[in-house]
Amino acid sequence: MNQAAVVCKDLEKSFRLSKKQQKIEKTPDRVKRAVRGLSFEAYPGEIFGLLGSNGAGKTTTLRMIATLIKPDGGSVEILGKDAVAFPDFARSNLGFLTSELKLEDYFTPNYLYRYFSELHGLDENADRKRMLFEKFGIDKFAEVRVADLSTGMKQKLSLVISLVHDPAVIVFDEPTNGLDVITAKAVTDYLGELKNEGKAIIISTHIFSLAEKLCDRIGIIVDGRMAALSDKQTLVGDRSLEDVFFDIYSMAAPAET
Repeated sequence: MNQAAVVCKDLEKSFRLSKKQQKIEKTPDRVKRAVRGLSFEAYPGEIFGLLGSNGAGKTTTLRMIATLIKPDGGSVEILGKDAVAFPDFARSNLGFLTSELKLEDYFTPNYLYRYFSELHGLDENADRKRMLFEKFGIDKFAEVRVADLSTGMKQKLSLVISLVHDPAVIVFDEPTNGLDVITAKAVTDYLGELKNEGKAIIISTHIFSLAEKLCDRIGIIVDGRMAALSDKQTLVGDRSLEDVFFDIYSMAAPAET
């Protein structure tokens, strides 16, 4: 197997809870351990999936990989370099997309593509822009303000601008969350193309069918811990991923502290 493009080792992350958050989570604890000693690797030419329920630690893990937050312990390496020590290197080689990304209403796709190109220190690549815009049907709306785009078109535009610099590592948090079936298929099909180009792709999801369709290897997170990690065939065998997940969840969940 090729050298890992992403190496997460013993990741730890905790957050202080407000009194309101303590009430919502029904806990007396003032600190929530979101990620607990998490380790895994992602390789070029594969899609690695983090599967878990809401609150399991998936998004926190991806944000540490994307250098949006720093781990309290452990490390993340992107293409052999520590992401905390070399954040600019990590960001220049990584594309991160989350459904929480909000685009300003008064900008157009043309402007945003140019802006994010300059943000990465690049001249606008007309050929790459044309390819991406045509692939996702953005070309017909290139001068339409974001406020006037459909939800699906906004998500496709977010995907395009996250990939403007043609990164080697792609990290998508819930890539089809809130999308209609047509847009979701366009996104998942393109993830397959990127995999075939040799990109290292990490996605988080709680949708079993998406993980079964896309992922080569799967890590199941329960309560911030890696409860299972394997290639899809070994993990699932002749069972459904859903059944395997709930078996693992039922065994791992009592480990909460």
